[in-house]
Amino acid sequence: MADDASDRKRLVLVAMIFAVAMMFIDQTIVALAVPELEKDLSLSSTGSQWIINGYLLALSALFALGGKLADVLGRRRTVLIGVTGFAVCSALCGATPTGSIGEAWMIAFRVLQGAFAALLFPAALAIVVAAFPLRERGRALAVFFAVTGGLTAVGPLAGGYLTEWTWRAIFWVNVPVAVIALALTAAARPAESRHPAPIDVRGALLVCAGMGLAVLGLQQAGTWGWDDARTWVAIVAGIALLAVFVAHQLRVPAPLIQVRIFAQRAFAADNAVLFLLSAAFVPLFFFASVYAQVALGYSASEAGLFLLVFFGGFALAAQWGGKILDERGAKPSVTLGCIVAAVGFALWGSQLPELDFDNQWYFLALAGAGMGLVLGPVSTDAVNRAPRTSYGEVTGITQTVRNFGASLGLAVMGSIFLTENVSRVDETVVAEGVPQHEAHEIARAMMSSGGGDDASGFAERAGEGARAIFEAVQLDVAESTRTIAYIMAGVMLVGFIVARLWMPRGRVEEPTAGDDAPTSAASAA
Repeated sequence: MADDASDRKRLVLVAMIFAVAMMFIDQTIVALAVPELEKDLSLSSTGSQWIINGYLLALSALFALGGKLADVLGRRRTVLIGVTGFAVCSALCGATPTGSIGEAWMIAFRVLQGAFAALLFPAALAIVVAAFPLRERGRALAVFFAVTGGLTAVGPLAGGYLTEWTWRAIFWVNVPVAVIALALTAAARPAESRHPAPIDVRGALLVCAGMGLAVLGLQQAGTWGWDDARTWVAIVAGIALLAVFVAHQLRVPAPLIQVRIFAQRAFAADNAVLFLLSAAFVPLFFFASVYAQVALGYSASEAGLFLLVFFGGFALAAQWGGKILDERGAKPSVTLGCIVAAVGFALWGSQLPELDFDNQWYFLALAGAGMGLVLGPVSTDAVNRAPRTSYGEVTGITQTVRNFGASLGLAVMGSIFLTENVSRVDETVVAEGVPQHEAHEIARAMMSSGGGDDASGFAERAGEGARAIFEAVQLDVAESTRTIAYIMAGVMLVGFIVARLWMPRGRVEEPTAGDDAPTSAASAA
């Protein structure tokens, strides 16, 4: 009987990994196919941007509501709805017509993909949490986060090959994954847990609008500019609405989110570390990809292999982090991981201008290992400190925090990266005798080439003078990326300080009450 129970838990874990696999692959696979989409669908520059941003915006805005719905409707039912809806929207994205309606069609179904993903992930994670007793949860979630995190790196690899056939395949590939996920979920039969409660509609509208506007402002900062009024109006209005949302939640008898749970120092510290980790973790994909393709001249698929080095360290360390969590609690793993990641990013940054991946890959793997020691344990610890009846709600909170941290990190570091690049490239091309008014045009040509064969071809066609400029710009990009790596190191150092000062020692103990016993969200764990 014990073996049967153990096998069933493992099957639940595998089923939920397949269920969320699509959304993690989609975070990076679509960006790679945008040039093909632009050509085939005649997309505007704004349309291209919103095919990426629309998905991420819906995901960020609806996570909190998705977590609450998972508790109210039932986690298993919510997973089935999320998987089915995501797959249908993926198929419809792949079937986008090539006429004038194509751009609006694609954006609409990308937004719906994000909405179904926001339903899916909190419910799937809550099912995994509920399936494993507290003493086994660390290792189970280490596997969950290691595999799902690694799938993000699969996007550039799979996208590179699938796009060579047709860009539509990057959406159609989700359909068989969804079928497998539905079959495994039916076989695993995870326990259904419903906690009917009224949905705070006003709170849902406030948090969706607040998160949506804040993330919109951060996403568009690179396009509108930080000196544009629209950027700050969106960010300030979003934060103001989130403040109104918090005040509203403290007053209503059946809130969407138990915000008083942040009165727990441990829960607040967990989320602060998650916020900081996400501010470095997600932007890494973008900056490492740009560095690999422009500075090192890799192709898109080779850039995907570059990211696999990071995830090699991440996946190995995640297993160790889960073991430490189960035996000693989250703090030892999180503090060690933050300092290891900080050192890894700093050493990686110091090697970037050498333009030699052989001398830097182990530092990138070290940074990945540090992240692996942090992500699973701090996420699991946050959920362990929640009332058992609100696992979906709490995973919705933690994912909202992670997405907001990622959006802020990418916006701020992206702005710094762009500013440094423009300044460095201007100086480089002017020093080579190019008129100032042509500097920006040359920089755009170099960056839009995407590196790899296209960038090399650009240099070959333009002659030796342009080759010298090209090589100088490669170094400029490397030095700008070094600045970003140092910022990531600093962010993780702040994470270490937060974890060291505010995370409590020891393990979270199993609750003595029944599984569904009411527990004060603000009580000490």
